[in-house]
Amino acid sequence: MKFKIISKGDERSNQIKATMKQHLIDFDLIYDRAEPDLVISVGGDGTFLEAFHRYNHRLQSTAFIGVHTGHLGFYADYVPEELEKLVIEIAKTPFQVVEYPLLEVIIRSKTGNKVDSYLALNEATIKTPDGSVVFDVEIKGERFETFRGDGLCISTPSGSTAYNKALGGGIIHPTLEAIQLTEMASINNRVFRTIGSPLILPKHHTCLLKPLVERSFFITIDHITHNYTNVKSIQCRVAKEKIRFARFRPFPFWNRVRDSFITEN
Repeated sequence: MKFKIISKGDERSNQIKATMKQHLIDFDLIYDRAEPDLVISVGGDGTFLEAFHRYNHRLQSTAFIGVHTGHLGFYADYVPEELEKLVIEIAKTPFQVVEYPLLEVIIRSKTGNKVDSYLALNEATIKTPDGSVVFDVEIKGERFETFRGDGLCISTPSGSTAYNKALGGGIIHPTLEAIQLTEMASINNRVFRTIGSPLILPKHHTCLLKPLVERSFFITIDHITHNYTNVKSIQCRVAKEKIRFARFRPFPFWNRVRDSFITEN
């Protein structure tokens, strides 16, 4: 099996990376940066997102697993104290694959045929540096509302525990192929009105955002921010692709939620 390790870059993470790399090579596994079967993230959830975006062109062939070197991260299966056990399992045990849905974001420009497409593991957020975001929101080809406010967050089920949760969105189990649209400080008065609640859309429902006011937009895909002008539309839907997690032991989703937000350390 071919593997790649991505480290957060701090001294502890780098040491764990070096130790794992040498042990796995000693077990006759191949260190391959270009076409790994398994990508091991050593760090936090930010490191895991970096690993996903570095290899999101290989989602059908590459699986991911995380070792967290700070507090227990949401995408963690292992902590440093379990390093020896993890190395042996990777070397000796075929892993099971658990698939989670992703978000596809397609940004179309008013000028020319420029189209940018992204995949998000956690979420996409849309804000503007100039005043309020003003969008017509279409769902499944029909106008739903006009949104005015600070911005919108469109999250995956696994990302529903991240920024979406901080905005008051619901937590969705990732076996549900859906996306969630959550408002950021919407304007609601006698003139302007939005639904005021998060919307959960199934995989066959596409959300289309059409700017009504000429603005530049900060569109963030997970941890990567892009600046856009002349935006014609922003299309969001459940992606055809999925992320593949390598599992050597059960780690139920609700246990992750409990351990991340409720259990006291």
